[in-house]
Amino acid sequence: MKKIQFGIKENFVNFALLVVTNFFVGSMVGLERTILPIIGEEEFGLASTSAALSFIISFGFSKAIINYFAGAIADRLGRKKVLLLGWSFGLLVPLLVIFASSWWMIVVANIFLGINRGLAWSMTVNMKIDISKPSQRGLAVGLNEFAGYTGVAAMAVVSGFIASSYSPRPEPFYLGIGIVVIGFILSLLVKDTKEFVKLQSAKSPAAPKMTAGEVFMETTFKNKNLASVTFAGLSTNLKDGMAWGLFPIFFAASGLSVPEIGLIVAIYPASWGFFQLFTGALSDRFGRKWFIVGGMWLQALSLWLILAASTYSLWIAGAVLLGLGTAMVYPTLQAAVSDVATPEWRASSMGVYRFWRDSGYAFGALFAGILTDVINIEWAIGLVAILPFSAGLIAAFRLSETLPADKK
Repeated sequence: MKKIQFGIKENFVNFALLVVTNFFVGSMVGLERTILPIIGEEEFGLASTSAALSFIISFGFSKAIINYFAGAIADRLGRKKVLLLGWSFGLLVPLLVIFASSWWMIVVANIFLGINRGLAWSMTVNMKIDISKPSQRGLAVGLNEFAGYTGVAAMAVVSGFIASSYSPRPEPFYLGIGIVVIGFILSLLVKDTKEFVKLQSAKSPAAPKMTAGEVFMETTFKNKNLASVTFAGLSTNLKDGMAWGLFPIFFAASGLSVPEIGLIVAIYPASWGFFQLFTGALSDRFGRKWFIVGGMWLQALSLWLILAASTYSLWIAGAVLLGLGTAMVYPTLQAAVSDVATPEWRASSMGVYRFWRDSGYAFGALFAGILTDVINIEWAIGLVAILPFSAGLIAAFRLSETLPADKK
């Protein structure tokens, strides 16, 4: 039997397959980011912003719930089986959007999109952490998120271009069928990492077994580090749920064309993905805490800059800074969870963290829609920005450095 060796270099082929696989996981979401809010208003005649953003709410809650169970399921069945299951649900997404005759079918499609992303993305990140050395966790998560959000950005641009050249439906979603097929084939080639988890558990100090409820409470509020990280993750995706739903509508109301909107909507996740090439690795070297604090504050300031701006170049700059702020925290938060949780309950704790983080999509879309309907879109964006600023403040005072000194 081949000796198990930890490290990205030592497991390069499997690691690279997981990186490429997550590009296609992200691409599934990118197909929708530019055009679905516009489809809701123009094709289905949804006058209420809250109704138009209901597809994000269904996506966010289904992804959050699946994230919670994905870790526990993976601990029992193995990561690869769960990854393949995620792609099986993914095929339903483009088919439902293509043949949708009413808005409820779009909402259902996004429930399946949430399941697809919750299972597949959770497994790609957990499998990378499994095979990496402790000093490479930030880099591993950063590469995972870079690939995923590069996929989001690429498909946001492509779908916007196809929509403007042909129509918002069904042409852009034919790509979705191909994405699922490619993702499934890549996942078949990936090697499971359960043996790495067993070896880590055997090497780590004996820890008391924890029930699912105990892991949930520990990650949500009992452990001050995990609780601070979890609230920061929720705030980050609450902001992103708002941006996903309101940015296309906000920029359309400002007089921009669909390709112009598509570029701004794509630049935000593109910079988010690109900067994660560096932020995750830098947090391995310099620590997690101040990347998290600074990134949360930069997200809030970037949203206020976008509101204050009135030119295309400043909106582009705001989107880049928003992506940078998100990149500073996204891999760092997940690496911080893996610093604190032991191998026996790491996947479950990561599932709880991702449950709360991705429920932010739904809460962000819900709050943004209500605030837009009751007040206006500018106030909605501005008020949502307060939450990441507050999360940064809490982390500054409550979060300890989670990276062990001997790992820096």
